Amino acid sequence: GHALRTLLLSSTVSLLGGLLFGYELGIISGALLQLQIDFLLSCFQQEVLVSALIAGALFASLVGGLIIDYYGRRSSILLSNVIMFGGSFIQTLASSFICLVIGRITVGFAVSMSSMACCIYVSEMVGSHKRGMLVSLYEVGITVGILVAYALNYIFADIAQGWRYMFGLATIPVVLQFLSILFLPSNPTKPKVSESDDSSEVGLIHLQPLGETEDETSFLNDEKLYSFLDLFRARDNMKTRTLVGLGLVLSQQLTGQPNVLYYASTIFRSVGFQSNSSAVLASVGLGIVKVVCTLFAMGCADKAGRRVLLICGCIIMSASVTAIGLLTQSILLEAQRTCTDVAQTKFWNSSYPMRSVPSQLNITSPNLSANLNQSNYFANVTKVPVKISLNKLNKSFIVTPPYVMEIKNTQSEMAIQQSTEPVVLKLITLICMMAFVGAFSIGFGPMTWLILSEIYPAGIRGRAFAFSNSFNWTANLVVTLTFLDVIDTVGLSWTFLFYALMGMAAVGFIYFFLPETKGQSLEEINQQFSKKRSV
Repeated sequence: GHALRTLLLSSTVSLLGGLLFGYELGIISGALLQLQIDFLLSCFQQEVLVSALIAGALFASLVGGLIIDYYGRRSSILLSNVIMFGGSFIQTLASSFICLVIGRITVGFAVSMSSMACCIYVSEMVGSHKRGMLVSLYEVGITVGILVAYALNYIFADIAQGWRYMFGLATIPVVLQFLSILFLPSNPTKPKVSESDDSSEVGLIHLQPLGETEDETSFLNDEKLYSFLDLFRARDNMKTRTLVGLGLVLSQQLTGQPNVLYYASTIFRSVGFQSNSSAVLASVGLGIVKVVCTLFAMGCADKAGRRVLLICGCIIMSASVTAIGLLTQSILLEAQRTCTDVAQTKFWNSSYPMRSVPSQLNITSPNLSANLNQSNYFANVTKVPVKISLNKLNKSFIVTPPYVMEIKNTQSEMAIQQSTEPVVLKLITLICMMAFVGAFSIGFGPMTWLILSEIYPAGIRGRAFAFSNSFNWTANLVVTLTFLDVIDTVGLSWTFLFYALMGMAAVGFIYFFLPETKGQSLEEINQQFSKKRSV
């Protein structure tokens, strides 16, 4: 009975930790559509708000490793719960852009430290034949959290200040995780354990097969002490482990996953999903795909292996973003900035109070360029791509609703006709993005954190995990903060084609540098990496 209770509580803590992480990652997608109006956010302010959570997570990854190694995994999770509750409270009651940023940074710090502590805590409490499944349960929590966030985005999309409810509801799983962890044993491992202290055996004895428990517990108790600089030295081949960890987290970010996640609703808006609710509803479809594929990965992690799932996931991700890149290029979709400067929109609303567009609009003024400049008013309203044909030169334009504008060569008039291209674009983009997030959810999503919790010795596992995580959040911050500017510079098509190239590079890295760890105890994995391998 005690063993079963410990197993269930460990699973609950892992699941809730991931749920909190996923919820905070996904909730900003829908909340941003309301916040940009309520707080008159510029494009740069929207990028800052999205990136604030990443900045907090990056800071946590720099200091969280020390907290986890020296104060314990369980205490770190409890501390993250307290910080998370405070950050959610700040966001819910925010009355200014600065308060929102502070709240997002606070929440980012909490979810980052919790993610590291939860993965390490669970990996040290379970045996090799269940480690993949239970650590992957954290990623299941992330996908469920994202799905819940997208669903709540849809529910509150048309409610005034619905974003306050979105942020405030995060406190419920925080309280549940805090209560669950109180009934679990303390750290299953510590860097140094005295003979009289058997706390390290508590979780392992109940959750692992008897023979494996004795060997692994002895291994954990005899664990060496490491300094942070040992991560870059040849001692126990730590530099190879560091290379593997950094390669995985950087590949995870450079394949474009954070932008698909954070800007899901905005991307759907840009390809033809007109209303906030329809764009958010399409994002809910992505969330469902993530949950299903992560459950599949959880069941296969200890059977198919980490390498197989990672390589297959990378190949499908690359194929998906390649399809999006080629499609947007072939239909002459010129990517425009996907955010809206609300202040500029209000200026145009006062200058040009037109509220609707007729089925055909004729402009007879001899100054055609002036009319075109005036029509830029529509670009600040809905951002729908169209094609202009002027003297046999095709250029991209934006107007509302989804029309194709054709400027006749003989007369100064614009004939606006209904376009069918956005319909096709919506369907194919939705399918490709579902394939992308599904592939990520069977590969990089769960496998990265599982491998990071396995490849380092217990004596430095917290700091090593945090060091790799700091690169993860740094890359995430750079990719997210520059996403809109990159699209403005090179276009949506080339941006996705770059992600495809990074995905194929990740396949090569995994194939040549990452050994398989399925079915091995932590001691066996440590011995495998301790052998001299070329880097």
